[in-house]
Amino acid sequence: MTSTDTDVEQPLLVSDNDGVRTLTLNRPAARNAVNLDMSKAIDAALTEFDDRRDLTVAVLAANGPTFCAGMDLKAFLRGERPLTPRRGFAGIAQEPPRKPIIAAVDGPAVAGGFEIVLACDMIVAAENAFFALPEVKRGLVAAGGGLLRLPGRLPYHVAMELSLTGKQISARDAERLGLVNKVVAPGTAVATALELAAEIAACGPLAVAATKQILQDSPGWPAEEAFERQAELTTPVRSSADAKEGALAFTEKRAPVWTGS
Repeated sequence: MTSTDTDVEQPLLVSDNDGVRTLTLNRPAARNAVNLDMSKAIDAALTEFDDRRDLTVAVLAANGPTFCAGMDLKAFLRGERPLTPRRGFAGIAQEPPRKPIIAAVDGPAVAGGFEIVLACDMIVAAENAFFALPEVKRGLVAAGGGLLRLPGRLPYHVAMELSLTGKQISARDAERLGLVNKVVAPGTAVATALELAAEIAACGPLAVAATKQILQDSPGWPAEEAFERQAELTTPVRSSADAKEGALAFTEKRAPVWTGS
């Protein structure tokens, strides 16, 4: 995606199509560094995304050659903190959306930019992408969720090395270690992510959201409570109009028409 004269002042571009919301970071001249305006815009877009019955999955992309360079340090030095009360850094790190979100990474995602990516559920990365948490090199700590999420996405010793040295990891190495879903040619990450999003959007939206929540939350559930807690999430889905529509569409050999109810 590219910016235009009409959207250059908007820190985030939002578009919806066939159940998919696309959010595009739009501060290319600043390497998409996150300031407070961008954080507020992301928070608002994700909140609306979760509330909309007609939207099932989101794609997070960026304009320009850098996906995101992290926090806007110039704004930071002016006393600005790019946090929102509900979702924290970048309007996503502390509380990602309830529904699935795919990061489409074309170019570097470093510091807070990597933490934004880690807040997403799937990652499509271009071959020219790389990831890093270089905060320790600046005497800082990656407190935007990177240290909390990375050990669950990479082997412990790899996560420790990257976090303690600030080293970069390439898209190919990230794919080999299971951090990235797909590696694609430069300039095609968004298109590939949208293809993946379309596959998800074709599924029942209530089932998709419940499935994400179970996968995300169940590792922290006590074993003896796991099926009971799962039932709390699956029972409303099983009794929904969409569940009936899914079964009817299957018997009638047609595509289901989801209503999110």
